[in-house]
Amino acid sequence: MSPRIQQGIAGAAALAATFVLAACGGGDEAPSGEPHKPSEPVDLRMTVWTAEDAHLSLFQSIADDYVKENPDLVSSVKFEPVPFEDYTTKLTTQIAGGNPPDLGWIFESNAPEFVQSGALVDLTPSLESAEGYDIDDLIPSTLDLWKDGDSLYAYPFSNSPFGVFVNESQINAAGQTDPAKLVNSGKWTFDNARDIAAATAEDSGKQGLIVRDFDYKLWENLATVWDGWGAAPWSDDGSECTMADSEMVDAMQWIHDAAFQHNAMPGPGTTADFFAGDAAMTITQISRASELDDSFKWDLLPMPAGPAGQQNVIGQAGIGVFAQGEHPDVAADFLAFFTNPENTKKLAAYFPPPRASLMNAQTLADANPLLSREQLQSVVVDGIKDSVTKPSHKNFAKLQETVRSELDAMWTKDADVKGVLNDTCSAIQPLLEE
Repeated sequence: MSPRIQQGIAGAAALAATFVLAACGGGDEAPSGEPHKPSEPVDLRMTVWTAEDAHLSLFQSIADDYVKENPDLVSSVKFEPVPFEDYTTKLTTQIAGGNPPDLGWIFESNAPEFVQSGALVDLTPSLESAEGYDIDDLIPSTLDLWKDGDSLYAYPFSNSPFGVFVNESQINAAGQTDPAKLVNSGKWTFDNARDIAAATAEDSGKQGLIVRDFDYKLWENLATVWDGWGAAPWSDDGSECTMADSEMVDAMQWIHDAAFQHNAMPGPGTTADFFAGDAAMTITQISRASELDDSFKWDLLPMPAGPAGQQNVIGQAGIGVFAQGEHPDVAADFLAFFTNPENTKKLAAYFPPPRASLMNAQTLADANPLLSREQLQSVVVDGIKDSVTKPSHKNFAKLQETVRSELDAMWTKDADVKGVLNDTCSAIQPLLEE
């Protein structure tokens, strides 16, 4: 058994153990509104998957304000970065091992598992009772993944549409059409993006189009591409595999050929960072803009159109309070402070908020000096309209590793794409039915 599969099984087992342990109760009494004052100030710990200095500095400044305002409740708040690719495995291992954080980020892919597990506490009382919080300002559609009935189990702090950052310096040097002109003319398609990326990579000796954080491991990030074909890995109700449907076959064939025939995408084992100038384009979210500098000319564009048209895809991330944590009551109060209207406006610099009052280009531009109002309007504000989220499922931990293992056979030059996807459906159908 490969180390990768062993790690995935361990992660799935840890998540299952988390759900069992969640029923055993935590530390302090779960939130019911106003926090109970502890016998002495406590230390809070929150896991995140970002290690960006700009992000962590902003988080810490908000936390420091909370500590100053609530010295009887908390003595410190620590943010603990965990690598993106290992995040859920390590988080659930901590919880199952009896060392849970007080709060943590949660991927949208795992939202159904966490919400239904009992691993998280209901935030509704704390948010409703927080002074000036205005819970009714939260856009209802952004809460769907994180609710069960009237209970909200995580706050969707980031509702970030995917867009395409382009290296205009490389593209212009290669004599290629400015992608922004294709957007304006209605010709910004995946095929045209592929062709520009391939020609630019050949000219620069670098890479073409990167799907950020895919790296032939996090297959779910390919949703940013396959949604342009109207494809999905499983049915809306999560019960039937659709990875062998014609839409997915066509989309994955396009991705395969872009990498192995057109040299428009980096192949397996190739490491390239768009923000370091290593590629012509990258599909990612605006939170990555903090990595940009003035070393090359760049632009941010909406997602290209596929055969099914242009589809907006958003990545959501929630913040939850863990029932197994030592201080869920205080942690929920801190979360209410961290996400109040004033602090959400600060967080909007990197993480598009779920608040209706802040979801406009002017507010986002005030918080994002690197991005223009036009970019924010077309990619973020318009990108949230009629959008779909990345795949999620109540059994996602097992599905994620099984799909990744099956897709390994696709990432060779002569792969039978349809055959691989048929095998993938055979492997995951029992998991969809659990």
